Amino acid sequence: MGEAKINRKAVIDLGTNTFNLLIVELIEGKWRRVHSEKDGVALGMGGINQKMITDDAMDRAEKALLHFKEVAHSFGVQEIKAIGTSAIRDAKNQHDFVERIRTNVGIDITVISGDEEADYIYQGVRKTIDFEKPSLIMDIGGGSTEFILANEFGILQKVSLNIGVSRIFQLFSFSDPVNSNEVKLLEEWLEEQSQGFFDQIEVKRLIGASGSFETFYELIHNETIPSLDAAINLPFSEFYNELDTLIYSTQAERDINPWIVPIRKKMAPFAAIKTKWVIDKLGITETYLSPYSLKEGAL
Repeated sequence: MGEAKINRKAVIDLGTNTFNLLIVELIEGKWRRVHSEKDGVALGMGGINQKMITDDAMDRAEKALLHFKEVAHSFGVQEIKAIGTSAIRDAKNQHDFVERIRTNVGIDITVISGDEEADYIYQGVRKTIDFEKPSLIMDIGGGSTEFILANEFGILQKVSLNIGVSRIFQLFSFSDPVNSNEVKLLEEWLEEQSQGFFDQIEVKRLIGASGSFETFYELIHNETIPSLDAAINLPFSEFYNELDTLIYSTQAERDINPWIVPIRKKMAPFAAIKTKWVIDKLGITETYLSPYSLKEGAL
């Protein structure tokens, strides 16, 4: 009797700031994590607000994906699913980029809409927490931020807004640290961009989907986030205070902070401003971190 064939798959989330690789093993219809890693490619840097992917960004993306492909093959993966999000879907040179990766790397990229991205995020998060009470999922990206209102029956409302931290970083020129007037300016811009989405929502529980919320967790606890398959409560008052600290931190302070990954050191205050704005606007009282997001949902 021969050995059972190992069935492994890889998903790559090609985010505007970070590329995320997840390798899983499928066993009887369920999957278990085998390997994961991320690379701060900064695909949207230098061009996202002009709807372009720069040549330098393409070079970084190609290098990262060649490495991810090599890693995936070392784990015996035959099938790689690569998902392109905000920076790619909005790019005028999307076709050139997708073709370059197909030709030079041998990976086909599926570019998804904001609605599809929100669906994937929900599918990932719902594996980690129940929705016995209405909850708002927030996924902070570099190009877009997705908000999904859901309850025990499924999605009630969803939206993908082009208010990602890389867009903000390249659109505004703020002082270091930001001041209260600049925070107010950004909040007014967020209000305008949100197109009234939050005006009809009543919800008290916020679930942050991985990404920036992992950094928030590590800043609160001064420890690496544990590898879990369930959502983690973020103690509300500590979390809220940490957002304030992060908003008014200096670049120098963030540069030496070991709990902020390099790609987020410049943009972390914008993620914090955006999160605090949502909490204040809705009167949120419970906050959670889900370790799952788009790539887990895509499985």
